[in-house]
Amino acid sequence: MGTHDSVRDRITHRRIPIVALITYVIALLAWAAVIGRWLPMPGGQMGVQMHMSDPGAPEAMALSNGVTGISLYLLMWGVMMVAMMYPSSVPLFRLYAETLEGTTAAGKATRVGAFIGTYALVWTLTGVVPLVVNALVPIVGLANAHSGLLMGGSLLLLSGYQLSPYKYRCLRYCRSPLGFLLGQYRPGVRGAVRMSWQFSVFCVGCCWALFAFMMIVGSMNIVWMALIAVVLSLERTVTWGEQLARGVGFLAGIGGSVVIVLSLV
Repeated sequence: MGTHDSVRDRITHRRIPIVALITYVIALLAWAAVIGRWLPMPGGQMGVQMHMSDPGAPEAMALSNGVTGISLYLLMWGVMMVAMMYPSSVPLFRLYAETLEGTTAAGKATRVGAFIGTYALVWTLTGVVPLVVNALVPIVGLANAHSGLLMGGSLLLLSGYQLSPYKYRCLRYCRSPLGFLLGQYRPGVRGAVRMSWQFSVFCVGCCWALFAFMMIVGSMNIVWMALIAVVLSLERTVTWGEQLARGVGFLAGIGGSVVIVLSLV
């Protein structure tokens, strides 16, 4: 029996709900940490002038506090990404765990931990992007001076990507974890890291425009975080996910155009 047939057989006939349970618990704790403000975030003097939910505020606070601020921001961002991305990634994590039948409990835990941990690491590293953007073009200043144009432009960017073929190439990988595992399966811990890294790149490619929009409306705005998490989860898990993605693209385009026109009137 070939490697792919073996993997398919394990996935088809086994269920390991404990992996799903652990993933949901981690995501729930991450949400609690974000909502409850459990994570330290240095504000310095800027914290007096801004709220964490303001557009660009967390990034400005982090950059104003040097290495410590940047490190704590990346920790905060990583926890946010776990909260938002882990629930819709349960099918992938569970299916990967089901390919590990025959390994010891310790070996299985190590490989699943490496797989899940690499996924979180990649998403944590994406937090460097909003820091770099804010260092080059401070969002706080733009939001105060040109809030309508900034919001409208971000909506048009979101619309353009949601309706592009690149979005759907990445989304189809995210929606088909079984196909990904069958095509990219690698054994061992290094294989787990490699597969998770590859899949994470597709996930970033699928969702980056939604997170770019989140940065504009406020990366610590809990309401927008929850809405975006629901949208990206539905895109990746329900049968009508691709239609939803296109619908979001059309609505974002209409909304962005209206906001820009109103800003210029």
